[in-house]
Amino acid sequence: MTAKTTCLPPGHVALALAGLLAAGPVAAQTTPQPARPATAPAAAMATPAVAATGPWGLQRTIDYALEHNIGLRINQLTVQSNAQVLRQSKAALLPTANLSASQAWQYGTSVNPLTYEFQSQTVRSNNVSGNSQLVLFQGFQLRNTIRRNALDLQASEADVQKARNDLSLNVASYFLQLVLAQELVRANQFYVTRDQEQIARTKLLLQAGSIPESTLLDSQSQLATDELNVTTAQNQANVARLNLLQLLNLDPAANPDFQIEVPDLPDPDAEAPLALNTNDIFQGAATRQPEIKAADLRVLSAGRSVELARGAYYPRLVLAGSIFSGFSSARTVTQIGGDSTARRTTFFVQNPTTPGGPLTPLSVITYQRNLSTLPQSYWDQLSQNLGQQVQFALNIPILNGLQVRTNVQRTLINAQQVQLQAEQARLTLRQSIEQAYADARAAQLQYAAARRQVEALTVTQRNAEIRFNNGLLSGTEFNVTKNNLNFAISNQLQAKYTFIFRRKVLDFYQGKPLAL
Repeated sequence: MTAKTTCLPPGHVALALAGLLAAGPVAAQTTPQPARPATAPAAAMATPAVAATGPWGLQRTIDYALEHNIGLRINQLTVQSNAQVLRQSKAALLPTANLSASQAWQYGTSVNPLTYEFQSQTVRSNNVSGNSQLVLFQGFQLRNTIRRNALDLQASEADVQKARNDLSLNVASYFLQLVLAQELVRANQFYVTRDQEQIARTKLLLQAGSIPESTLLDSQSQLATDELNVTTAQNQANVARLNLLQLLNLDPAANPDFQIEVPDLPDPDAEAPLALNTNDIFQGAATRQPEIKAADLRVLSAGRSVELARGAYYPRLVLAGSIFSGFSSARTVTQIGGDSTARRTTFFVQNPTTPGGPLTPLSVITYQRNLSTLPQSYWDQLSQNLGQQVQFALNIPILNGLQVRTNVQRTLINAQQVQLQAEQARLTLRQSIEQAYADARAAQLQYAAARRQVEALTVTQRNAEIRFNNGLLSGTEFNVTKNNLNFAISNQLQAKYTFIFRRKVLDFYQGKPLAL
């Protein structure tokens, strides 16, 4: 069944749109992550994207928003950052290895860094070293850190999916707002045309003397009112269009011909009265919705944080090794030359044949090689000064200002908070489903009642128009019946689009894709 069009009295256009706005953009559910793409419109981008030509259907609109929304892309970068955190925690299991080198100049009296002798000269020294360390045991903290970071990564991935869902629902809401606004514009333009035709007939009746001049004035007043309704409806349509463009990160100035495909939407009473088991919907949604998955993953992550904090009670055993060497410009070596120097040495010896007799001089000539003192080469010093060290270091915590105990208590409290947040996420999901069902059910019943009211007021308005044309009804009374019909149709349209959106929300929670 095709919905009837309407001409709304002043303020009724805003009332109709406000109904869908109230049912509109999905409120973000409680999650530990603060980033919400649904509340950060893509229009925050410095350079909005340019839209493609052609009318936009709902699926195309959603796909484009998912690709260009800034808030969603920020969440995706958060996932990449958490992936790097996980990678770093895995690398912490590997040994560390570092090299260091230094060069220094010492002036005046100083201690030689290699010979430890006092000397008064300018000395250039170099120290080079390498060290490596491997944690053998640390209360399982490294492995618990890996497990916790892996859970945090999965939770952030679920947050991205939650942001995608919120964005899709918001796009669907703004899309339906624009459909409603455009329908209201067409409806009010139709009634302006009817008013103009009515004024033409009224002028003929006035010339024939069948009606007083006040009747023409009343008809002209109604035309002015309906023209105001057209302007108001057009403004609302422009606002709805702007909201959708901003959510898509499209520049309104660069897309003046942006149009949407108006779907053929069935009336709410075209299907059987809505009767769903909200508990069954919740049980199924709790296994599919990413916000529940993210909350459960953070509960597990908080448990790993508790184990990580408790690991500080255990001793820490580390294996370390180092190698080092150095060079000093003050270090020298004695070198034997290739030439020699002759030396005469006189000895006085006792003649063995004459004991107690005089000493006899004896001259001996010896040859001694020449010696020179030279600076020791750089590479020779590094080789000779080379040293190695291997050690095991055991650190047993005994008392550290109750830091470990306090940290454990804090992680336990945080685990309780995260557990409550998970329960709150489930409660929020249940309430959203129940609210969507209640709104959809109420809108369906309201549409049925409004439809019966429209049918009754249509007959009344038709009879009033006949009486008005025959001069049996004043213009004021005729306008009252007309405005009553317009208000009833406004309620009917509002109920229709509220039902459609809430019905799609329920379909979404049941795992069905968003489609009109």
